[in-house]
Amino acid sequence: MDTSLFQLEGKSVLIVGGGQGVGESTAKLLARVGCRIAVVDVVQERADRVAAAVAELGQPATSIVGNVLEDGQAKDVVERAERELGGLDALVTTIGQASFNSILDMTPEQWDHDHRKNLRHFFFTAQAVARSLVSRGKSGSMVCISSVGGMQSTPNHASYGAAKAGLINVVRTMAVEWAPHNIRVNAIAPGSIATPRIPATQERVERTQQSLIPTKRLGTTDEIGKAALFLLSDLASYVTGHTLLVDGGWMAAYLLGIPHIPPAGILDATAGAIQPQ
Repeated sequence: MDTSLFQLEGKSVLIVGGGQGVGESTAKLLARVGCRIAVVDVVQERADRVAAAVAELGQPATSIVGNVLEDGQAKDVVERAERELGGLDALVTTIGQASFNSILDMTPEQWDHDHRKNLRHFFFTAQAVARSLVSRGKSGSMVCISSVGGMQSTPNHASYGAAKAGLINVVRTMAVEWAPHNIRVNAIAPGSIATPRIPATQERVERTQQSLIPTKRLGTTDEIGKAALFLLSDLASYVTGHTLLVDGGWMAAYLLGIPHIPPAGILDATAGAIQPQ
C-alpha cells in the first residue's frame, strides 16, 4: 500500500478508548501509515498492550490511563498526550454506551449517563485539542463515533439516540467554527459492529439481524478503523462536518427506523458503536 496517499506520516494522534475494539483497530491502522499514537483507556493493561502493538509496527506510542467522562480529565489527557508525543495533530474518540429502557420508564440518571458517555466527553476532549491546535497555529483533524441510532428512531433507548444525534450536530458546528483554523471534524455512524461487548450475545444478535442487515453480516472493527483513517487523512482534505455511514446498508433499508423491536429489546444496529474506555 502506498501510504504517501494518506499524508499522515509523523502525525501524532490521540485515540480515546484505544484499548480495544474500534480504538485498537484504528490505532494499528494509523500506525501502519506512519502515525505516532497516544492510547487512552481506563484500564492500564489494555492501553499498554495496544501501545506495544503500535511500537511493534515501528511507530512511537504511549499509553495513558484516564477517564474523560470525569470533569477535567479530558484536558489532563490531552496535555499528557502532547507532552509524550511532542504535540498533537489529530483526535479519535471511540467510547460510548447505551442504556435500554422505554421513555416512560427512563430515569434522569439513565438520560445523564448516556449523554455523558456518548456526547459530553467528545465535546470537551475535542475542545481541549482544538484550543491547543489554535494556540499553536496548527491544522488538525478529528473523528468521533456516532451511530445510525443518531439518524433514526431508537425505541427503548431514546437517550442514546438523542446523544448520538447530538454528536452529529456538534460535529457540524465544530466543523464550521474551526474551519478558519483549518481543523476538520467528522463523525462515523456505524451499524452493527462485532466489538468486544457483543460476543456474549453474538448468536442472538446475528439471528435477529441477519434478516435485517442488507449485507447479511456484522461489520468489523477494522472497517470502522479504515473509515477513521480515511477521514483523518489527506484523502478527505475537503471533507468536514460530515457523518459517514458504515452500516452494511442499514440506513438505506431503514431510514425511519427498524420495523419492530421486541419488548425485551435486542442489541440494535446502534450497539455496534459501543466501545468502553
